[in-house]
Amino acid sequence: MLSIITAAEAAGLIHDTDTLIVGGNGGTGAAEAILDALEQRFLGGHGPRNLTLINITGVGAVTEKGLCHLAHEGLIARVIGGNFGLQVPFMRLVRDELIDAYNFPQGVMSQLCRAMAAKHPGVLTHVGLNTYMDPRQDGGRMNKRTTAPLVDLLELHGQPWLLYRVPASPDVAIIRGTSADEDGYISMEHEGTTREDLSIAQAVHNAGGTVICQVKRIVKRGSIHPQMVKIPGFLIDHVVIEPGQMQTYGTIYDPARCGETRVPVAMITPDPLTERRVIARRAAFELRPRDVVNLGVGISAMIPNVAAEEGISDLITLTVESGVVGGVPGHAREFGTAINPRIILDQAYQFDFYDGGGLSCAFLSFAEVDEAGNVNVTRFGERRDGSGGFIDITQNAKRLIFSGTMTGGKFDIGVENGRLAIRRDGAFRKFVPQVGQISFSASLAAQRGQHVSYITERAVFELENGSVTLSEIAPGVRLEEDILAHMGFRPRISPNLKDMDPRIFRSGPMGIAQSFKALPARPRKVA
Repeated sequence: MLSIITAAEAAGLIHDTDTLIVGGNGGTGAAEAILDALEQRFLGGHGPRNLTLINITGVGAVTEKGLCHLAHEGLIARVIGGNFGLQVPFMRLVRDELIDAYNFPQGVMSQLCRAMAAKHPGVLTHVGLNTYMDPRQDGGRMNKRTTAPLVDLLELHGQPWLLYRVPASPDVAIIRGTSADEDGYISMEHEGTTREDLSIAQAVHNAGGTVICQVKRIVKRGSIHPQMVKIPGFLIDHVVIEPGQMQTYGTIYDPARCGETRVPVAMITPDPLTERRVIARRAAFELRPRDVVNLGVGISAMIPNVAAEEGISDLITLTVESGVVGGVPGHAREFGTAINPRIILDQAYQFDFYDGGGLSCAFLSFAEVDEAGNVNVTRFGERRDGSGGFIDITQNAKRLIFSGTMTGGKFDIGVENGRLAIRRDGAFRKFVPQVGQISFSASLAAQRGQHVSYITERAVFELENGSVTLSEIAPGVRLEEDILAHMGFRPRISPNLKDMDPRIFRSGPMGIAQSFKALPARPRKVA
């Protein structure tokens, strides 16, 4: 007999000091009604207190919703998460030393769910070596009060490896689907991602815990096609019905994001020509036919919009770490999903592909770049973002393109008359003598033969022979005043320094489709 309960009743099943696993990915898959009810219960003085929270990646709309509901001192005592960038209130708890906090790579977090389900001791991987995940640096610990080690450095067959330990035996799972049949079999036909909710349910069930799933609707017993069922009913203890659950934090329901329908790419409106669009356009020049690409958050997530405008989307395969393959990935509150996806994998499979070196190219953001070419995106200023899939991707893709504005803070930069117009520059530098935390190790990339570029709105740099080398500047930009004066180190200047392509700074399509098709395609085999 299926147990159907309210969101408030679900929140009441969580006890003090429980270990809670919450599913979701970016703006998708969050059991919003249950998380809201849990927050209301705590704020009403009815507990629970001192929970350990496990979240596979960031879940929220930056300052609200998702795991932002749980960012309260006393409610959470310890967090082990893949990312905090979409749940900014959590950063304060971490930064102000109010909770113990660990951050592990998103792929590792996803695979840890399978390890917990199978009662393995942890995940053994090369991902994270020579970064702050490595116990020779921080061991994934995000603040000073967090002391217990959860990552071990091992040597196996003469090679170093990291063992990420299973952090705790889970007590409660909060996950989401679309439909539950009368026996609790769960399908996800309206979901933009399918995540690792099955592994989470298996892990909590096998630990003797409670699995709660929020769905839109109840359907007749056995009416869901078996190939559409994602979670068997015997793993589900309780179902919460929320008919109004949104597909993402920006969309109530778009059938083109879950494969129910497809829309013409021509219907996708080009983004306005801002400094961020300039960076995305320049980055698009790094694409090659037959590329299998990952796109990160921020500016990199704008590249699909450029590819659609240029008519080259069908010549490459765009992927998102959430498990989406093909289509035009979304950004901001749609991040993690895509319009017209070709397949939506469970997330752990996507990271198996990434960690094994399957990506030919990856576009990611940077917050800091240092003289050696190291990149920091995880801990800077007041932010404690964590890595998400950044480390999995940057340690394994063959070609890396980091994107970001030259300076940070409030600036006024635009495009005027086919040139970059810097009306007021940012207050702080992003190119610094030494990064605050090593999220990407340039020396390790050099050992592995990875090709690395750093693209800004006014300059392009390459990592060459261990040095950050300036290779292109934007039309109208002054080398000394607009570039070198805003760097904390002096880069090597390429003897072949040239202007960025002027088409990047003009309105309308750049017209790169023909030249793109003439480029040599990436080889199918990447080993």
